[in-house]
Amino acid sequence: MPDERASADPPRPGHEIEAILWDFGGVFTSSPFEAFNRFETARGLPENFIRTVNSANPHANAWARFESSEIDVDEFDGAFRREAEAFGHSVRGKDVLALLAGEFRPRMARVLAECKKHYRVGCITNNMKNTATLAPGTTVANPERTAKTSAIMAQFDVIVESSVEGVRKPDSRIYEIACRRLGVAPRRAVFLDDLGINLKPARAMGMITIKVVTEDQAIKDLEEATGLKFP
Repeated sequence: MPDERASADPPRPGHEIEAILWDFGGVFTSSPFEAFNRFETARGLPENFIRTVNSANPHANAWARFESSEIDVDEFDGAFRREAEAFGHSVRGKDVLALLAGEFRPRMARVLAECKKHYRVGCITNNMKNTATLAPGTTVANPERTAKTSAIMAQFDVIVESSVEGVRKPDSRIYEIACRRLGVAPRRAVFLDDLGINLKPARAMGMITIKVVTEDQAIKDLEEATGLKFP
């Protein structure tokens, strides 16, 4: 299980930083883990059951293959169900997809806009095609959510998506792609993600890393890393 404690590297002088890289889900939106836990309680499933399924064979399971666009949504639906059944409970993949939409964090979006005035900004996201704009609790696209997602994405100079690249975090190649397209050395970049496992390779490459546990904590850590102050 990911460590839930905040994990920010020691700050460096702000002038050394040239780019800030962001995850999307769990950073600009609340974590889907909360929705997973509510679903598990409602269904009488063991706590963290969905995360347990997703953490088994993490580089080749249904979740990994869907995020890398190796399978489509219908194939994911059945593949996830079979993996869940191997752990003793039947859960459809489409039911899990309906839980991914978190609540937006407007302040984090404002922080991104401020950072863009000073640094190059990019997004590295493990995603699944056509799921970022779903209404919470459904597999139906939501126009308001589409607009909010698009407004955030429009801020980025570079967007690197697992579903497009065919490679996903924590594979170091996806961080290399982002840095190359931004034209920045990893040691001159900050990376924010809500999962510690995704921060490890970025840190090994020389990035300053910030684990997003709460919005306020992450913004404070970003202030310390950059020297900026965010309202």
